[in-house]
Amino acid sequence: MLSSLKPNNASYLNPKTVILIGIPGLEHVQFWIGFPFSAVCLVALLGNIILLVIIPAERSLHQPMYIFLAVLAATDIGLCVAIAPKMLAIFWFRAYSMAFDACLLQLFFIHTLQGMESGILLAMAFDRYIAICDPLRHTSILTPLVVGRMIVVVVIRAIVLVGLLPILIKRLHLFYSIQIAHSYCEHMAVVKLSADDVHVNKICGLFVGFSILGFDMIFILISYALIFRAVFQLQQKEARLKAFNTCTAHIFVFLEFYILAFFSFFSHRFGLVVPSTHILLSTIYLLLPPALNPIVYGVKNMVIRKRVAQIFLLNCGCQTLPCRKADIC
Repeated sequence: MLSSLKPNNASYLNPKTVILIGIPGLEHVQFWIGFPFSAVCLVALLGNIILLVIIPAERSLHQPMYIFLAVLAATDIGLCVAIAPKMLAIFWFRAYSMAFDACLLQLFFIHTLQGMESGILLAMAFDRYIAICDPLRHTSILTPLVVGRMIVVVVIRAIVLVGLLPILIKRLHLFYSIQIAHSYCEHMAVVKLSADDVHVNKICGLFVGFSILGFDMIFILISYALIFRAVFQLQQKEARLKAFNTCTAHIFVFLEFYILAFFSFFSHRFGLVVPSTHILLSTIYLLLPPALNPIVYGVKNMVIRKRVAQIFLLNCGCQTLPCRKADIC
């Protein structure tokens, strides 16, 4: 029971383990909360695995947007794998204890994958900007080499910047408590436990957050402002509607990701909401986008829809359905 895990007035020097309590205030219903969360994880894993199977296999999808979508799917799978096992162990088996180094490793992977997802969304916005505002040069600008370099830069940026966070936490030695009021290891949730000077950690956390999320969000907004300006200059109504239609999926994913991201980011630093609500929404923020992304992009794209139908409905020796290209955003 969690009653036996309540912290006392002791301090902890170089703790070897931490205690993740799950969702504060909702410990009595965490067992039941685990079921919808596990369902979301299963949908995310299944949907993103299907994307990773379909995109390499279908030659018509070997385009920059779909390559970015495949990387996004791999990132989403990584997020589910990094979060779900320990979270569900807490909810269902009361496995609250976790090695301190394992906690830092989980922290690193979760925030790195978040940073990669943000960078891929920026790359997808740039692809849509080129496709709509300068379509004749789209293939010459976004060559396979350029796309590969963009992905490498996104990965390296996330690893280098987020890597600073656990390194700076390791320099902290004295802790007020080892009980983390969260369902996974989050940077500020761990930093707040320290009795040492954590100003450098807080400043670095803000720097990393705004260097990745803030930078990407600003340039995504600029990309879509330029796209909308170009679309409104089109004279034909059908052309405008078609251009908007190619971007609706990406706009939905963009709003979903960044609204929840900044809510979680600022709530941890300024305590704007009740802890139980904040932790619950923070967990939803990490698990919901991986589940929604394959659904949003899959429903939007004719090729992916037909391939999914073949996998689930027509896997009985039927002839392959003819596919045609369809733009997504």
